[in-house]
Amino acid sequence: MANNDQVAEKNILGTNVIAQIGILVHDIEKTSQAYADFFGVKNPGWSLTDTVDKAETEYKGDSTEARAKLAFFDMGSLQLELIEPDQHPSTWREYLDEHGEGPHHIAFIIKGMKEKITLMERNQMPLMQKGEYTGGRYAYMDTFKDLKIILELLENDN
Repeated sequence: MANNDQVAEKNILGTNVIAQIGILVHDIEKTSQAYADFFGVKNPGWSLTDTVDKAETEYKGDSTEARAKLAFFDMGSLQLELIEPDQHPSTWREYLDEHGEGPHHIAFIIKGMKEKITLMERNQMPLMQKGEYTGGRYAYMDTFKDLKIILELLENDN
């Protein structure tokens, strides 16, 4: 890096549009209803992430059976994602155990997942967790040193 205050390369993601904010919760049913009531919208319900054989989930470089209940609220151009993790090792479980409920990540839709991960790692922003979902893939990057957050890369097939 050029110095401790800035990223050596610029416009690493090729976008500056935040697509999603992820929030960790202990009880997705209760929290989903609270959001639905607060915003006066329909409760979207929740879905369970795929099993490791389909999701190919890796956490800190190792395969993990981690799964999570997810609820998605579309709020204009931004999506709120509520995440209730299971007990298996994951960035979700670790962060919830260490910090409690609250914001986990901000996400950006990108193209070229492998290239973006390589570029970010070259800029001292290591991969924390990655996996597949129907229609795409995700990667959580450790950007705390410079950006003070976990940054999620989302790549959709369409």
